[in-house]
Amino acid sequence: MGEVIEISVIMLIIAIAAFAPLGYFIYKYSQKNAQPFGETEPHGDSPSLVNDLVETAIHFVKSKLGKK
Repeated sequence: MGEVIEISVIMLIIAIAAFAPLGYFIYKYSQKNAQPFGETEPHGDSPSLVNDLVETAIHFVKSKLGKK
């Protein structure tokens, strides 16, 4: 009977460790008017050097392919 209790306690500890991130996310999501991580900008609104370089590369390749 002691083994059953021991296995149950170990399973409970594993379950708590497995679901702790989910509980933390739910806790954070319920804060600040249902915004989990505060005020964040939507993707694409802020200028980015990487996005500018990729756009320049895409336009360069399109212009080279279009001249054939």
